[in-house]
Amino acid sequence: MRGDGAVRGPAGRAGAPRGSASALSPRLQALLERSQAYRLFAGLRAPEAGAIFLAQRRVYILPTRHGVVFGLALVLMLIGSINYQLSLGYVLTFLLAGTGLVSMLHTYRNLAHLYVSAARVDPVFVGDQARFRLHLENPNAYDRTALWLRTGESAVAADVGARGSATVQLPVAAPRRGYLQLPRVTVETRFPLALFRAWSYVQPAVRALVYPRPDDAPLPPAQLIPDTGAAVSAGIGADDFAGLRPYQPTDSPRHIAWKSVARGNGMLTKVFAGRGAEELWLDLAALPPALDLEQKLSRLAGWVLHAEREGYAYGLRLPDKTLSPAHGPAHRDDCLKALALHEPGPAAR
Repeated sequence: MRGDGAVRGPAGRAGAPRGSASALSPRLQALLERSQAYRLFAGLRAPEAGAIFLAQRRVYILPTRHGVVFGLALVLMLIGSINYQLSLGYVLTFLLAGTGLVSMLHTYRNLAHLYVSAARVDPVFVGDQARFRLHLENPNAYDRTALWLRTGESAVAADVGARGSATVQLPVAAPRRGYLQLPRVTVETRFPLALFRAWSYVQPAVRALVYPRPDDAPLPPAQLIPDTGAAVSAGIGADDFAGLRPYQPTDSPRHIAWKSVARGNGMLTKVFAGRGAEELWLDLAALPPALDLEQKLSRLAGWVLHAEREGYAYGLRLPDKTLSPAHGPAHRDDCLKALALHEPGPAAR
């Protein structure tokens, strides 16, 4: 590098001094981002967190096909009125033109200054539709009528009252596991006469977790884990009956003392004692090698749901993660999340 601030390239020639083109680029970028045409064609570059305010700069409006035909009809009416000197023709032409202008104002006002935000979305399985909940808030003292929210092939309608709010569910297909980001949503309206279409683009920073599609394969046999020394383990296994204890939400329905419940003694769980306990391990490496990765993850997802329904204590082994045997909705969700976000190593790709 030379002392005069110039930079030599690979061929040894001096480049432009620092601060010329590099300083112009951010200014040009900021100028372009203020342009309506740039924002219209470029759209949003990244999802936005929090509530999105539809300011005037973010709302675009153009005539619809009916609006273009209406404008051409007004031009023909004006030409006819001038040619034949029709006073009533002038009145009707300018009356309809004023109606069109008022319609354009109401169309624009029906969309501008809305707040759009997204709520948490529930996880789904591959092949289902993730239902993103979008919240619309109207801070003004007039109603917002005939709003449409579209993304891809999905479209839902919404009406928001004066100083009120509304929540809509926008379904989006989930073709693969992992995180599904909400695509760019077009909020539009053609109220009141459908002569103009006003729209804006929003993309809230919300995503849905997509689990692998579970298959219906039967559960593998559980493994007997012997105790060490002379210790005797107590649990909800299948050995000798040891007594009753208060019911816990994670207990299996198979071990509830239903006779005691019928006698009005409350919810109690049967406790068994033995010198060993059964643990159900769901291991990715133990699956047949003929299955590909997605089929293996689908089988493990089906086993997780099956084991949860049957009340087993089950664990999950993946190459990059191990979850100890447990039971309950939280453990089930942790296992399904680990399957959804599993990435194969370089050797398995």
